[in-house]
Parts: sequence; C-alpha cells; structure tokens
Amino acid sequence: MTIDPSWDPTDLFEQERPRLVGLAYRMVGTIADAEDVVQDAWLRWRTVAPGQVDRPAAWLTTVTTRIAIDHLRSTRRRRESYVGPWLPEPLVSEAGPAEAAELADSLRLGFLTVLDQLQPTERAVFLLADVFAVPFVDIAGAVGKSEAACRQIASRARHRVRRPHGTRHAEADGVVVDALMTAVATGDIALVLQYLSPDAVCVSDGGATVRAARRPVVGAHRVARFLVNLTHRYAGEITARSASVNGDVGAVISLDGVVDLVSAFEVEGGRVVTIRLIRNPDKLTHIGHPVAVR
Repeated sequence: MTIDPSWDPTDLFEQERPRLVGLAYRMVGTIADAEDVVQDAWLRWRTVAPGQVDRPAAWLTTVTTRIAIDHLRSTRRRRESYVGPWLPEPLVSEAGPAEAAELADSLRLGFLTVLDQLQPTERAVFLLADVFAVPFVDIAGAVGKSEAACRQIASRARHRVRRPHGTRHAEADGVVVDALMTAVATGDIALVLQYLSPDAVCVSDGGATVRAARRPVVGAHRVARFLVNLTHRYAGEITARSASVNGDVGAVISLDGVVDLVSAFEVEGGRVVTIRLIRNPDKLTHIGHPVAVR
C-alpha cells in the first residue's frame, strides 16, 4: 500500500526511531555509534520523496542495517586493538522490576557480548530474523544475500548464540547483589564468597585510559579479592545507587560526584555468576540521559 503523500516524513521517522536505535545499538554496541547510524539513516530518508516508499518501516530497517554493517566493518581494526575486554555501552535506568521487564532479553549485556562472535552480516541476519522478526525476503534485500543463504546464516548463528531464556527475578536478585556489594565494601572475603558462584567471572572494561583488569577474572576467590582490592583503591567520596543495567540488576558508582563505574550482575540460583564492570569514560556519557531503545 502506498503511503499517503500528506504524511509528515519527520513524524514517520520519529515513530520508528526507538526501534532503529535499538537495532543499531544491538549491532554496534554503543549508543553514540548507534545514534550516528540512525542519523545517517535519517539523512537518507530526507532525500526520499513523500509517497515514494511503500513500506517506510521496512525501508528504514534496510538502510539502518546496511549502515550498521558498514560501521562494524570499518571499526573492526579498532576493536581488535582495544585495550582489555570490550563490553557494550550500558543502558541504565532506575532500578526496579518494572524497569527491568521493559527491556528485552536481547538487550542484556551477556547477549550483546556473545553477538560479537558473529561477523557483521551474520549478526545483522540473526538480529533481524530472531529479534525483530523481519521476513527473510526483506532480510535478503537488506544484506544483499539470497533468501536461502540468509536462512542458512541465521541457522548457523543460532547454534553459536544462546539467547537468554531464564526468567529474571529483579527483586530477589537485587537482594543478593546488595548483600554482595555490602560485603565487598566491608572487605570481608569470606562473606563475599557466600554470594558468588564458585565459577563466577568478572569482566571489566576500562579502555585505554582507565585502569581495569586486562583479562576476565575467573573463579569466586579471585573475583572476591579483585572486587575488594578495587574498592579499597578508591580515594574520595564514593556513592553507589542501584540501577537496572540493560535489564539486569546493577549499580552506578560515582567518585566525588562523577560517574566512575557501572556494574551489571547476572544472578543464578541465588548467587552471582557474572559481573561486568564498565569504566571506560566514553561509555558512561549517557548515564543520566536515558535513550529510547526498543
């Protein structure tokens, strides 16, 4: 069906923006880059004459996907030379079950990190098919592959990517995380261990400018010591507030009023199994300025 030429293209685009930002963010992993991708899509949309595109949402999805793929390809070398582990930029909102439920499982940091195993086109096909439910005929047009090839790509990607299916219990998980953080603050290693899974992992992203572990810290005892030592290195007024980080229980740590760290915790069976710490200042610029993402 042809779109009514009298429709405002700006309004039409703004209706789609949260979804497009969500797609771009899942592709590139940072809000700033996702917004750049969507801005490029907007500039191309502005050149389209009213009524020229029959399915604006599909057209915008295709354009955003192509720009995101090009972006990933152009930044691959930068990713390969990144100092220490690379984590996605966190999406932070006020803590609470309702806020966590609003975010899809496909926005969780663990899921986004696993997506980095995929090549750009493979990542796009998987996201479009399994997260955004785009028909394969449209996916084929977006990535320049045949429909059959896209089905094969999606199938291979599913074998490599395990989507989170477990139900999140934000209130119960929050109690565990609060207890863990209190134990860390007191420096009681034995108490910290009570809240960590034996095979707990801590991944910290400081980029090139902020101190962080260059490799994942593995095992409850090592994670406990790392967290306590990290806390004791802080000098100044430390404040912590609970938050929902990409739908997981998390916290925002500020030093002398400046956000220094965002943490996200995965909890299973009443114990923390994975901790992700984001300290790279470039990935903390949106804290306090929520971005609409679907």
